Amino acid sequence: MARMNRLDALGLFAGTLTTIAFLPQVVRTWRTRRTDDLSLAMLVLFTLGVGLWTVYGVMMKLLPLIVANAATLLLIFFILWVKIRNLSRRP
Repeated sequence: MARMNRLDALGLFAGTLTTIAFLPQVVRTWRTRRTDDLSLAMLVLFTLGVGLWTVYGVMMKLLPLIVANAATLLLIFFILWVKIRNLSRRP
């Protein structure tokens, strides 16, 4: 297995921080099941952006981008799922 260089370590650290920064919103959504104050447009655009960063990371073989964005994508999919479910349940 190849040894991780300093730039990859920096990228993984940065990706870890940005992914962890998103966790409070995920936890809040999990606990309350409320997403009224979250914009659907923002969630969709953010999901597309993170998805494209993941694809870019895969194509460029950049592990930090792949790991960080794949993790964030899983988190945003949960919030987006709750948001869409809540929209469909509105009277």
